[in-house]
Amino acid sequence: MQEYWELYMKSLEGNPALVQFNAGISMEMEDLEYTHQTVGFVKAKLKEPNEKGFLSQNEEPEILFMEDKLESSMLKFRIGKYVGRIVSDGYVTFLYYLQFTYNWPDFIEYALNEHTSYEINNGHTHDPEWNYYKNLLYPTSKEWQIIQNHKVCDNLKEQGDNLQVKRAIEHKVYFKNEEIQDSLTQALEKEGFKIKKEIKNEDGIKGLEFYRLDKPFYHDIDEITFNLIEITEFHEAQYDGWETSVVKSVIKQNI
Repeated sequence: MQEYWELYMKSLEGNPALVQFNAGISMEMEDLEYTHQTVGFVKAKLKEPNEKGFLSQNEEPEILFMEDKLESSMLKFRIGKYVGRIVSDGYVTFLYYLQFTYNWPDFIEYALNEHTSYEINNGHTHDPEWNYYKNLLYPTSKEWQIIQNHKVCDNLKEQGDNLQVKRAIEHKVYFKNEEIQDSLTQALEKEGFKIKKEIKNEDGIKGLEFYRLDKPFYHDIDEITFNLIEITEFHEAQYDGWETSVVKSVIKQNI
C-alpha cells in the first residue's frame, strides 16, 4: 500500500478540525472494502489544547508518541490499517479499518499502557461502505482544492514570491459536453476572466484556459477557486487548477 498522507482543515459540528488522512489508501479501497469492514477508533482528551482546540507545542510530542504506539500495536496484532487522525475541540481521534476485532482489547492494552494519564475512549463499528473514510476523512472537491492551493502558495513563497502582488493567474477547466462551452465562457467572462485558448487533455477531452489579475495569497486564492468550482460544477464541467509566475518583492533604497 502506498503511504500518501495529506493534512487539511475543515469544520466539524461547528468547530475547526485538523484532518490528517492516508490518501494513498483510496487507491486500494475497492479491495479493502471486502476485507476490512469494521472501523475502529481511539479518542483521547487533550490535557492542554491551544485556543483553537488543537495540539499545543508542549503536548504534541506525547500525542505523536501515542500515535506511534497505536500504529506499532496495529502492526503487531495485524488486525487493520491506520487511515487517519482528527484533532478538534480539545480531542484527538485516531481511525483504523479492521479485518477482525477479537483481539481489539489486547491491541488497546498494549498500545495505551503508557498513557494511563489520559482520558481515552475506544470502540469499533461495522462500516462495510467505508463511510467514515469517504465522508469524514476524505476531502470534498473544495477541501482538495485548499490542499492544492496551499501547496502552490507554499512553493511560491519558498521562491521569494510576494503573494500579495496581483498578477495574471491562469486556470483550466475541462468538459465532456461541448454544448456548454458558450454558456460556461459567458459565466467566466461575467466574473472578469479572459479566455486565453481552447485546450485538450491527454484523453482528448476539450477545455478552456483562462486568466484574471488576482493575488495568489492563501485566503484570496481559496475564495477564487471555490467560486470557479461552483461555476464549473453548475455547467457540468471540471475545474483543473491554476498556475502563475513568481513575483518577488522589490526593495526600494534611497540614494
